[in-house]
Amino acid sequence: MVGIDAFKELELRVAMIVGVEEHEMARKPMYKVTLDLGEIGQRTVVAGIKNYYSREELLGKKVICVANLEPKEIAGVQSHGMMLAAEDESTVCLLTVDKEIRIGSLVR
Repeated sequence: MVGIDAFKELELRVAMIVGVEEHEMARKPMYKVTLDLGEIGQRTVVAGIKNYYSREELLGKKVICVANLEPKEIAGVQSHGMMLAAEDESTVCLLTVDKEIRIGSLVR
């Protein structure tokens, strides 16, 4: 189990997807996604969601991301965060917000 103190270390924020490119060097179907976190700025994340979302479906979507995740190189691209998603045996669903809220807002 994870203690509350460990959970509190995660910085979850609302981000808007403002760019989506195919990650050509990845072995699996992936996108390079540009997230706008408002005052925090923009960052690139690599996401294995290409089989579940088209580029057009993603652009403009507000998602929940881990903003303070240690960067990781994925198939030659530095990924600076992670979008949260739910998955089962047949699909992946990005976690989104259900009302209008400012990008960069903290998730608690």
